[in-house]
Amino acid sequence: METRLLLGDEAIAQGAIDAGVSGVYAYPGTPSTEIMEYVQLSKAAAERNIHRKWSANEKTAMEAALGMSYAGKRALVCFKHVGLNVAADPFVNAGVTGVNGGLIVLVADDPSMHSSQNEQDSRYYAAFAHVPCLEPSNQQEAYDMMAVGFELSEKVNAPVLMRVTTRMAHSRAGVTIVDSPKAQNAMSLPKDLRQFVLLPAIARKNYKGLLAMQAAMEEASDNSKYCALELRKQGGVGIVTTGIARNYLAEVLGNEPHEYSILKVTQYPLPRKMVSAIYNHCRELIVMEEGAPFVEELLRGYMDNGKPIHGRLDGTLPRDGELNPNLVAKAIGRDIPEGEAIPSLVAGRPPSLCVGCGHRDVYEALNNVMAEIGPGRVFADIGCYTLGALPPFNAINTCVDMGASITMAKGAADAGLVPSVAMIGDSTFTHSGMTGLLDAVNEKSPITVIISDNSTTGMTGGQDSSATGHLFEICKGLGVDPAHIRTFVPLKKNLQEAMDILREELAYPGVSVVIPQRECVQTYARKQRAKKAAKTAEAKEE
Repeated sequence: METRLLLGDEAIAQGAIDAGVSGVYAYPGTPSTEIMEYVQLSKAAAERNIHRKWSANEKTAMEAALGMSYAGKRALVCFKHVGLNVAADPFVNAGVTGVNGGLIVLVADDPSMHSSQNEQDSRYYAAFAHVPCLEPSNQQEAYDMMAVGFELSEKVNAPVLMRVTTRMAHSRAGVTIVDSPKAQNAMSLPKDLRQFVLLPAIARKNYKGLLAMQAAMEEASDNSKYCALELRKQGGVGIVTTGIARNYLAEVLGNEPHEYSILKVTQYPLPRKMVSAIYNHCRELIVMEEGAPFVEELLRGYMDNGKPIHGRLDGTLPRDGELNPNLVAKAIGRDIPEGEAIPSLVAGRPPSLCVGCGHRDVYEALNNVMAEIGPGRVFADIGCYTLGALPPFNAINTCVDMGASITMAKGAADAGLVPSVAMIGDSTFTHSGMTGLLDAVNEKSPITVIISDNSTTGMTGGQDSSATGHLFEICKGLGVDPAHIRTFVPLKKNLQEAMDILREELAYPGVSVVIPQRECVQTYARKQRAKKAAKTAEAKEE
């Protein structure tokens, strides 16, 4: 067998390829982006004709994956935790429709909010939808669980949510690859052609079937070879770990003898037999899990018979942020060496827009114009341009979720804050800004929408943007007066032109769209390097 050094994301991607996946659907979002990128670059994926194009947003990705499952083939859909909010409607309903081909929903959570708006824990979504959840504790398990997840999905007739976190997604380890990848499923229609028709009468029947499968899902967790129970001292302390938290505990304990009983959980619903065994064997439990106190809350419900259960809820571990070996050591009463405090003279270096970025010129023009009107009127969105909230620009006033810039600007205008400005990127606009613009058009809202078009999804590394080459026609099709769809090239030499356009459109008492258009400096540089390399290769051949 071959062994490769892979990121957790890459292990998931390779695992899906080797498990017979026919389609991968995703929208880029850290820390999940590298899964699709790996599949797109995979020679094996190309040879197998695996679908591997970016979707316009997470909802469309989820629905397309469900469509592939309907046709009997295995599908993987990938996004970060807040992307699951966007896909929540089809995800929850997919539990009720069931599946035909296996369907895995890979969600990458971001504890400590390294690049996210919140710390939500996707395991709650799995419980809410009554579907199984897998949580690998290392890269090898991440690879192996792709095959396990597809088989489980087809066995219990439900999508399977696989949850990883930032450290799992973005750390590397050796992964052993199978010699013989599984063949893709043949296309086949569901045996019941009404299975996916969620009319109330059918949905009620399907839902009863989903509830009836809960016992089988729990049994699958109890029988999982990745869940492990090690009982030691009778009446001692028991530790319940999940996912990557098991690694932190292993680092703290090392190879020294200890008396802790340990339950490693990698699959949900919780393996109730194992949970009962460790609870009955120990005098108290400590729950160590990355994210919210999901397991801790379940244990307090399952096993609340007077024995103490410690974790994030009682302060044994912090309520927010990532775990680490030091926090785990403190939780079991071990002393840890404290390093010197970082001196105050060491200044933090917040992220900033790239030198030469077109967003910089947009913000310079916008700030100059807004200084004439007044502060607190610029509603922004998720993307590179969100960095306009920081010095030296300090240009935006909100950033809540994908697409919220336009709808919040509209709501503020409804409240009387006129003019209001929405600042959104091209990829985010086609992700979830178009419907907000339609609302504004329908109500003739006095807002100006700036779609800062750099022809890519820049924040996550330069993936393809669904908007490239389509923005003017999309806005026109949504009903924006073409006379008020304005474009300019954001460069220093065009500053006055940009300011004049913004002033004119801010004065217009209706919906106007301004589209600054200049390619991302990073993707442009990447293309130039590729062209140079190609020319060099041609010259060598000659």
